[in-house]
Amino acid sequence: MTQKTFATACILILLTSAVYAQTKYYQFVDPLIGTEGQGNVIVGPSCPFGMIKPGPDNAKNANNGYNADLSLPIFGFSQVHVSGTGGGAKYGNISVMPFNGALNRIKQTSTGQSEVAALGYYSVLLKKGNILTEITTSDKVAIYRFTYNKIGANAVKLDAGEFFNEGFSTDAHEAQFFVGSEIKVLSDREVCGYNRIRGGWNAGGVYTVYFHAIFDQPFFGFKTWKANKLYPNQKAQFDSGEKTGVLLSFKSLRSRKLQMKIGISFISTDKADENIANEIPGWKFKTVLKQTQMKWEQLLSRIEIDKQTSRSYKRMFYTSLYHSMLMPVDRTGENPSWKSTLPYYDDFYAIWDTYRSSHPLLTLVDPNREVNIVNSLLNIYQHEGYMPDARSGNSNGRTQCGSNAEVLIADAYVKGLKGIDYELALKAMLKDADVPPGGNEEQQGRGGLYDYKNLGYVSSAYPRAGTRTVEYAFDDYCIAVVAKGMGKTAEFDRFSKQAGNWKNLWRYYTDHGATGFIMPKNEEGHWVDSIKCTVPPYRNIAVTPTYINSGQCEDWWSGFIYESNPWEYSLSIPHDVAGLIKLSGGKQPFQTRLDTFFFKHFYNVGNEPAFLTPMLYHWIGKPELSSERILNIIQDNYSDLRNGIPGNDDSGAMSSWLAFHMLGIYPNAGQSYYLIHTPLLAESILHLSSGKDFKIKAKNLSKINRYIKGAKINGVTLARDWLEHSEIESGGILELEMSNKPSAWGSGSFPPSMQFK
Repeated sequence: MTQKTFATACILILLTSAVYAQTKYYQFVDPLIGTEGQGNVIVGPSCPFGMIKPGPDNAKNANNGYNADLSLPIFGFSQVHVSGTGGGAKYGNISVMPFNGALNRIKQTSTGQSEVAALGYYSVLLKKGNILTEITTSDKVAIYRFTYNKIGANAVKLDAGEFFNEGFSTDAHEAQFFVGSEIKVLSDREVCGYNRIRGGWNAGGVYTVYFHAIFDQPFFGFKTWKANKLYPNQKAQFDSGEKTGVLLSFKSLRSRKLQMKIGISFISTDKADENIANEIPGWKFKTVLKQTQMKWEQLLSRIEIDKQTSRSYKRMFYTSLYHSMLMPVDRTGENPSWKSTLPYYDDFYAIWDTYRSSHPLLTLVDPNREVNIVNSLLNIYQHEGYMPDARSGNSNGRTQCGSNAEVLIADAYVKGLKGIDYELALKAMLKDADVPPGGNEEQQGRGGLYDYKNLGYVSSAYPRAGTRTVEYAFDDYCIAVVAKGMGKTAEFDRFSKQAGNWKNLWRYYTDHGATGFIMPKNEEGHWVDSIKCTVPPYRNIAVTPTYINSGQCEDWWSGFIYESNPWEYSLSIPHDVAGLIKLSGGKQPFQTRLDTFFFKHFYNVGNEPAFLTPMLYHWIGKPELSSERILNIIQDNYSDLRNGIPGNDDSGAMSSWLAFHMLGIYPNAGQSYYLIHTPLLAESILHLSSGKDFKIKAKNLSKINRYIKGAKINGVTLARDWLEHSEIESGGILELEMSNKPSAWGSGSFPPSMQFK
């Protein structure tokens, strides 16, 4: 670490020390957790659900633009990123790069060193030119601080043409494609412009990111460019379908430092300028950082954990909460498609990933935010005809396997969230269930709906038929839940019946000692035993319960089961576990099946379809085995290191799964209860929005005492191994008495299954 960088790190420590004296939580967030391996989380700063997410870019095809290998040259710091996602990259718009030297070359790169990442703060020393770059942010505005440690010309590049994953052929289905850009020099301190792009992972329509940048000191020279040709002192390069940008030269900087505020907008450059005036009117970098820290502190402090918890566990837990509240993105007031007073959220990436644990966690931590998110889905439905399952860049798509907004609505309904028009919500759900989306069936709604409505399953004629059938059945259960609560008898009767449609693909096929799997069936009702590969050498291969589409036989989106296999998805029936156990042969065969699933390593820790599976032992009266599985999974796969997330974090899905399990409770989304198991935290307190507290206390918890011997809620014996949301909302204490050996606790009753309230 250079002397200058060391001094900067000391400043950061001093900056936050005064705040640490008043807080306990955000200091444990480490944005570097999950930046190596498959986590794909952002390393740059963000406010909770913040619209602007600035950060370093050194990998143009990476989802977050970032690779933890600092030997890769950084080519800029862009303002819009997604966190934790897979598939084709999205965004990477409006790139900024400080440099030294003459304004004679557009391309400017440098390797970095001495990287520092903390909540709300990022810095790196650019080796070329010895330039320290620091960033913090508000909701829609970033503030940069550049320290030029090398004597010479100081300069900044603003690139309105940059973005990730550029495609040049229509065959590149998940690539982004350049549409247009513009740059204007407004004064000797201000520059504005925009970047217009289409495509990306969701194959979305054109979106535009506008920006306005202001410097705290004047630049004395500049060159704009278009199509790689530099134009000295030409103030504007208007949009002609070519890439544009500007190089700015500064001299005589105070203390060799230069600050830049950059606001973004999806409406206009004027709106970007307005965002700066509203959010960061001054130039106090430390003040902005502190404000961002306090925004996070207000959320993180809603779950207080035992002060004796190891630092490693504190870092894992609070970083998980942090990752869970980066997406979707709050763009209220920034919707270019229609005007509305309702909340507007984008970057649902995707609800198929986040419905299981991310949204239930938000319901506990910040229920008003979850209400706004659901209302945003309904607002999109009202203006575009369908709620999204996935959405980014103001466009719905890609729907992976279900119309899973239904789960969010049912989850909000059974947990009593107020401020949602459930009559409208039911209409939106019925639109998904009844009206085929037509055209691109990955954009929205339910693909293969004609089959599903007429056959009771999606046939093998459609991609992802198995996953779609299973997810649609669960979505139908969620519709039935809301319909029953609202007294809609006809709708309840229909959808409660359709909630069992998953059984129509249940084939009594035996594999590894287990019998019965979700398997493909054609339109004529015959089981499908093999498929013809859609990629060379176009051979036929057998479809077995262990077959997974890896893209080597079929297109990634064309397999029978999406991102999984029949072994995994045949256990993913969250609303009807009792029915699943019955079809599997009963409790003992089901236990054997679960044991095989884990011992044969069919379980994929890095993806969402099996999120609930380790907890299925609860439904056969063996919650101690659920606890064993969870504790082993976390021990073997999660940590507070850079590779501490075992798969794509998927907008915080993997992180929210971990946070729940560290507390010792886990939701079954769309339903009103939480399953209880051995926590990793000896004590935690949920400070609820109602002002009440709910405490979870595991007495005598240790590595040896890892089994629940008994439980009490508010001093009353709790024999069941699940907890109702209403019991948490009422406040009080859940006491778990821990032991060094399994007990009969939880064996006498089973969690709800196909329960309609």
